[in-house]
Amino acid sequence: MDVKILDLLQNDAELSVGEIASRVGLSSTPCWRRIQRLKDEKVITRQVALLDPHKVQVGVTVFVSVRTSTHTQEWFERFRATVQAIPEVMEFYRMSGDVDYLLRVVVPDIAAYDKVYKRLTDGTQLHDVSSSFAMEELKLTTALPLGYV
Repeated sequence: MDVKILDLLQNDAELSVGEIASRVGLSSTPCWRRIQRLKDEKVITRQVALLDPHKVQVGVTVFVSVRTSTHTQEWFERFRATVQAIPEVMEFYRMSGDVDYLLRVVVPDIAAYDKVYKRLTDGTQLHDVSSSFAMEELKLTTALPLGYV
């Protein structure tokens, strides 16, 4: 039952409790209690509005691969603070393999990305920064697969 509720909420968080209850075969009060429990247990961490990046002038996506030759905690804290201070960075991951860090950046154009690049490289010492511009978005979802629950 919880998986059905989560699936519905991932696709439309604006559904009313009554609508969710109807779709999963519960009455409203037990459905509301389940949703509250999922929030209390931090399964549902937040509800947000998803914006069209083109309509807010950030339709260019750039994937930035970063390699460093320094791996101290002090360096990492400075790098993390630098990245977190750049609002155009939407995602930031520490990686295994040849790349140390991967960022997903959204900007309106190449000139705006150049400013992000300069902020990134001015903030910390990096060994290599490689940028790849997404040519076409083929799949984008915020819904997690629930088949493992």
